[in-house]
Amino acid sequence: MTDKRILSFEQLIPVPPSAPYHAFTNSTALRNWLADVATTAPRPGGRIYLATNEGDYMAGAYSALEPDREVAFTWQGNGEPGPSQVRVTFVPEGEATRVFLRHERLGSGPDWQATVDALEKQWPRALENLASVLTTGEDLRFTRRPMLGIIVGDLNERLAEELGVPVTEGIRLDSVIDGMGAAAAGLQARDVIVGVGGQETRNWETLQAAFAGLRAGDTVEVTYYRGPEKRQTAMTLSGRPIPELPATMPALAEAVRACYEEIEAELDAFFAAVDEAAAMYKPAPDVWSAAEILAHFIHSERFTQQWIVQLVDGHEPWKDDWGDNLDAYIAATVSAYPSLAALLDELKSHYRETVALVANLPEDVAERKGSFWRLAFELLQPPYHFRTHLEQIREALAAAPVAVP
Repeated sequence: MTDKRILSFEQLIPVPPSAPYHAFTNSTALRNWLADVATTAPRPGGRIYLATNEGDYMAGAYSALEPDREVAFTWQGNGEPGPSQVRVTFVPEGEATRVFLRHERLGSGPDWQATVDALEKQWPRALENLASVLTTGEDLRFTRRPMLGIIVGDLNERLAEELGVPVTEGIRLDSVIDGMGAAAAGLQARDVIVGVGGQETRNWETLQAAFAGLRAGDTVEVTYYRGPEKRQTAMTLSGRPIPELPATMPALAEAVRACYEEIEAELDAFFAAVDEAAAMYKPAPDVWSAAEILAHFIHSERFTQQWIVQLVDGHEPWKDDWGDNLDAYIAATVSAYPSLAALLDELKSHYRETVALVANLPEDVAERKGSFWRLAFELLQPPYHFRTHLEQIREALAAAPVAVP
């Protein structure tokens, strides 16, 4: 057995050393290229914790920090037979930086072989993505990942009973996106996906894990429930549409403004002649009224604003999972804005506030390629969430026992 106690990798990146140094010492910067969850305390003895949606995680502590020159930290991944150490040095080469990464103190023998093999594959991909994020902002983990073409909703015991499915864990579909894999395979709203490619999909994280190693154009078997019936179908995975992203902060603000103006115009046209009583009507105790869906839109926009601030500030809080929508929060917002006009005005004011927030962000945010790319990509996505819930509003109004134009 070959002794592999040290693995060495390198990547030349056309940026100054301060950029990759920051990418190894800031939690948001680490999320941009290496992990889905990161929390750090960049000081000797301070924590570094990384986790991915595929279920991998690593805990360690910084052992050396020399700004723009070197970072070292201990490493203990889940399932690994023992701790190891990562040491990264940043060497200027003209206007570029050569990043040298050594994964040290790895054991040898059969107990360590799977860990060593995985690290040999993962670090080159990670460093390639680091170079992409620092130079263009593009996160290759995301842009190369295939899509099912689904909008995901909550699933809990109450919803499982309502849907008639015999599971309380899985991926419930709020809707499917026209022209993408799920729609072409015949999936539809209210289906619950429980497996992709032979892997269980109990939640969002396990769904992401099922995509590992897959590319657009691959065909996988999808297992799902439609009511009590368990079904299987072959699905061809779609490529991820990437919108054209602005290069500057003012251009991004104008693009976001245009998106929100389009949504506001659609809301005005949709609700122009809607009866107040119909907007407040709940088709069933567990089904939102049109007013409650507007409250949900308001909550979503509040979340968007908080996320923008956290991303730009470089201190995103990590979370355990996606939680359910809290009925008490919905009820509180409808109570605070107890008319259709008040809810629409509040929603529009949040849209305008989001646009103003983006417009007032410092110019240098655009220079942080990874964070700016994430910001622009998320804000300029097609309004899938809005379209899905607008259809639910239409259904709620149609069920109201009053005339609704």
